[in-house]
Amino acid sequence: MARAKFQTLTEQMFYTLLCLKDECYGMDILDKVPAMTNQRVSVGSGTLYTLLEQFLDAKMIRETKVEGRRRSYILTDKGKDMLDKECARLTAQLADYHLIFGREEDEK
Repeated sequence: MARAKFQTLTEQMFYTLLCLKDECYGMDILDKVPAMTNQRVSVGSGTLYTLLEQFLDAKMIRETKVEGRRRSYILTDKGKDMLDKECARLTAQLADYHLIFGREEDEK
């Protein structure tokens, strides 16, 4: 059975939405994601603009400015709720890991 759209977020989805806590342009997101993840995560431009369109359609972000081809976006309440749910899901996964392996694994 196919996964429902946005039931969970990929890393690229998560960090794209996280960048949009403050208004920014798509090109800004391409720079911000690697910077905030110590280069661990990057988003390609094709992926980013596909995600932005999907997030717009889902009302998770809204467009704030259009200057020629440059567009800026910001997170909506619906997008913030999705980030909150994903954060809770990831936190629960981490708690399960610690329950199984114990916190001493972190100290090794």
